[in-house]
Amino acid sequence: MTEILGARSCPSTGTGLTAWSCRAPALAPDLSAVAFVGDRDGSPRVWIQPLGRDLEAWLPGRTPEEPQGENPEARPVDTGSEPVADVSWSPDARRLAVLVVPGGGEHTQVWTVRPDGGDLRPLSAPEGGSAAFVRWTGHGEVLLVAEVSSSGRTDAVLIDAGTGSREVIAGGALMHPAAVSRDHRRMLLRRGPRGVRRMYVADLPALSGDLPPAHPGDPAGLSAARPGDPAGFSPVRPGGLAPGLLGPGDLSAHGAPGQTVFGALVPGLPGDPQHDLPQDLAPGLPHDLSSGPPAGIRADLTPGHLSDVPPGLPASLPDEAAGDLPGHGERPLLAGLTGTTDYGILSPDGTTAYLLSDVGRDRAALVAVGEDGVGVVLAERSDAELDQFALSADGGLAVLVWNDSGRSELEVIELDTGETRPLPPLPAEVVSSIRVSLDGSLAVLAAEGPGHPSHVLLCDLATGGYRRIAGSGRIPDAAGAELVRFQAGDGMELTGWLYRVPGARGPAPFVVYLHGGPESQERPTFNPLFQNLLAAGIGVLAPNIRGSSGFGRAFRNADNHALRFDAINDVADCALELTRAGLADPARIACMGRSYGGYLTLAALVTHPRLFRAGVDVCGMADFETFYERTEPWIAAAAVSEYGHPVADRDLLRALSPLHSFDRLAAPLLVVHGARDTNVPLYEAEQVLQAARAREVPCELLLFEDEGHEIRQIANRVTFVKNVVEWLRWHLAVPDPA
Repeated sequence: MTEILGARSCPSTGTGLTAWSCRAPALAPDLSAVAFVGDRDGSPRVWIQPLGRDLEAWLPGRTPEEPQGENPEARPVDTGSEPVADVSWSPDARRLAVLVVPGGGEHTQVWTVRPDGGDLRPLSAPEGGSAAFVRWTGHGEVLLVAEVSSSGRTDAVLIDAGTGSREVIAGGALMHPAAVSRDHRRMLLRRGPRGVRRMYVADLPALSGDLPPAHPGDPAGLSAARPGDPAGFSPVRPGGLAPGLLGPGDLSAHGAPGQTVFGALVPGLPGDPQHDLPQDLAPGLPHDLSSGPPAGIRADLTPGHLSDVPPGLPASLPDEAAGDLPGHGERPLLAGLTGTTDYGILSPDGTTAYLLSDVGRDRAALVAVGEDGVGVVLAERSDAELDQFALSADGGLAVLVWNDSGRSELEVIELDTGETRPLPPLPAEVVSSIRVSLDGSLAVLAAEGPGHPSHVLLCDLATGGYRRIAGSGRIPDAAGAELVRFQAGDGMELTGWLYRVPGARGPAPFVVYLHGGPESQERPTFNPLFQNLLAAGIGVLAPNIRGSSGFGRAFRNADNHALRFDAINDVADCALELTRAGLADPARIACMGRSYGGYLTLAALVTHPRLFRAGVDVCGMADFETFYERTEPWIAAAAVSEYGHPVADRDLLRALSPLHSFDRLAAPLLVVHGARDTNVPLYEAEQVLQAARAREVPCELLLFEDEGHEIRQIANRVTFVKNVVEWLRWHLAVPDPA
């Protein structure tokens, strides 16, 4: 049930609202089919697309708009009524691992099912906690799983999907298991909070019982995970580990660490953090609002040290710079260098760790650490970050996905020689996941663009040919995205994706849309909200302000703790840039964001109240104190390095919390939230609604009873987009489309 308070009538049609998407594709070991998560029937679940016999008939670079050959129709796999977020094929092809999202919330579970839909059962469903599979290990049907308890601690568990037997192999606070070698003798795991994660390696003791025989292919090399995967918040209890394998090592690079250098101010942009304001005010807003920060905000506060732990947080909340102490026998990789390592995998023999890391440099690169403990940079770019990579089963090659200002570019590296070769340009802008076939000949991708919902592509790694296997086609008349660069008031370069209103003559109403994270990134992906705003005559600027990923470590960390005031000012600079460029009517600019972007929306509305005509807060935090008290314990622990400690940094967090400055709120608000959200609990929205209405500021609520932090159901997405578009059209005084 969806509760809509104060929502007006909605348009009857929309652009791309019911287009279905495909995510997390996985190839069958014999290349006979692709399994993926699709929402074709309204809710995300597992589908299997059989492949025809014409795979070898491709031409290099061929990108047909429709699947070719006589492939049978995709069929769903019955995993129950709950939404699904991920799927992976076992190396013997007998089972699928499925990540189930009960109620659309945050407490995920790991299930297994045969490809024909039989033998559906849970493998990991911790009561009050969460579980996520990492990868198949290569021994029979053994799966590496991260289990997070209700207290926010994690176990790394090996689970036999056939028998259900399980073995806990590691634990600790703020820990995530990354990989286990094929012989189950070595383990790679990650520790630490966001932005300062470290990889460790250790030998494992002999496991109880006999191991199943090793599969000739190593599925540990099949999957690629993006930093910040569902188990990436995980904290855990100590486990017994044998003496470690690798010791600290130096990082020897092919080049010096990169530095991000920002240019001078663009003439006409505000040059100071107080931000000059346009003369025209949004109609109806008071004229006596000051332009400075809210009363009580101190920009000179510095982060404190972690000491006392408030009620509701785990008693083992770790030091933000280190996380929990490593277990016995664990050895750090790339020790003594600053930066973070978010993803890693072991070579088939377990002697080399391949890491996605920005340790010792500004931009993320591919780094290999061998048994001598020395890190060697295998691939890096000064103009792009390594977004993800997938290793072949034999360890001979890796497919690299580079993030160049938001667009994806593919490259293959031969790991024995270090030779790299680019693959042809993609027929889509962004790759969200990649896996390599068991024989190493193909890569399967989930890809999308502004006018093309996420779909499944196969790539022939020898020829570079692409082939669309499943998913919707392009949306007719969908608008594209334009990469723009501009400068903040303090001279830092910002970027964004600009969506112009088709046929607009002169300044138009605009929305500044802010992504979550904070360390996420706005990229040119498919967003039906943007397309429908454009159809309603409202333009969109989706910026990457400081704190966003994809532009180097220095930029990503530029909003940490007290630097967050600068990020809030960046939002104002986005509105001012739209006005300066003649794109937006300064009296008709709205601010909108989701999750952290919802927080930024509220913060911008109370810090720069004269700039914005309206605001839309989608599951955003309003008060850091209540957020820390009520969010999941592992999310709270991981967030300290980003926001600050709820006790030691109490004054800073209060000053950063927009709820305490709602006396400055002037723009009407639409608040959107999922009732089952335990990441940013519904209480944050309830506080906003109450505080705004107490000050007689118009505030309406769009509540989804059956959603959590994400809107996963197509019907709810339609409701969300139609109501947001109509609400903004009303408040920005946009005439009905002709």
